[in-house]
Amino acid sequence: MKKKVYVTLQNGKSFQGYRFGAEGEVSGELVFSTSMVGYVETLTDPANYGQIIVQTFPLIGNYGVMTADMESEKAWAKALIVREVCETPSNFRLDGSLNDFMKEQNIVGVYGIDTRELTKVLREEGAQTAFISDKPLFSACPANCVATDCVQAVAPTQTTVYGEDNAKYTLALLNLGTKKSIIDGFVKQGCKVVSLPFTATAEEILAVGADGVVIGDGPGDPKENKDIIKQVKKLIGKTAIFGVGLGHLIVALAFGADTKKLKYGHRGANQPVKCLCCGKVFISTQNHAFEVVSDTVKKGEVRFINVNDNSCEGILYEDYKAFTIQCAPDSFGVGRVENPIYKKFFALMKKENENA
Repeated sequence: MKKKVYVTLQNGKSFQGYRFGAEGEVSGELVFSTSMVGYVETLTDPANYGQIIVQTFPLIGNYGVMTADMESEKAWAKALIVREVCETPSNFRLDGSLNDFMKEQNIVGVYGIDTRELTKVLREEGAQTAFISDKPLFSACPANCVATDCVQAVAPTQTTVYGEDNAKYTLALLNLGTKKSIIDGFVKQGCKVVSLPFTATAEEILAVGADGVVIGDGPGDPKENKDIIKQVKKLIGKTAIFGVGLGHLIVALAFGADTKKLKYGHRGANQPVKCLCCGKVFISTQNHAFEVVSDTVKKGEVRFINVNDNSCEGILYEDYKAFTIQCAPDSFGVGRVENPIYKKFFALMKKENENA
């Protein structure tokens, strides 16, 4: 039997749908993802900590759940809203249904909602908080449901090593909640990755003796992470640095630039990014709500921008052997196209080793 459920927004609008997944009432920041596939990756990406995700693609769950595709050991999103959920998934790698997975992970699901209309609200008015409940609210959802202290909530607290000891490069990763596919991407490029907890000091990071340091991805407002920014400042000029996602924002703050929240963020596997040097446009995977304010970048050069809104997507700090990118680096260089992201960082690491 269908169970009615209501999604009430911060602006007072209410949508009626039906339940799937876990039971319960939740509140959180409502955002949308434009990916046609990858809902398992979306739910388990630590960057989605505390969020309610709206999938713009109308049919979700048709290939079920493959646990090998999880970006971390658990799901971090609070809820998932879809137009239609498939009850009879089919896939040769199938481990179970989306409905069962969401019950196991305690994620509330809502289907039967006009997700196109809901996405239009977010595009026009911006991301906002929402409340999912069994009964409609007769007033707007309070606008204070955005998660805080996000990195502390999701980041690992132990040191973990990925890749082979005889790898071409060794990387020290300051792990702020970095998803699995980013780490796997470095390993596939011939790197050994030493993942360090977010509490690691600059001295502890340098003590790894790595060829370069990666400031990893994660959730939340970059300006929350004052202690991490302080440690990154100490690393500047002492080693090759690569910032990814949240790391891109934190490195910019460490260099004295400013960041701000986007109206509704970039989430999906189809975000167009343009290289300002060669003019090529790459289709990237992204999941973030904040941007570096380009006009405040003084010690580096903006190298990549988002084609949709011209926001900053990548910065090169040539004099400091640092390079940062807002998107997932492994999503560049599909097919025969050489991946310019890894290529640039490895060149900076090589220069660092030559100068050592």
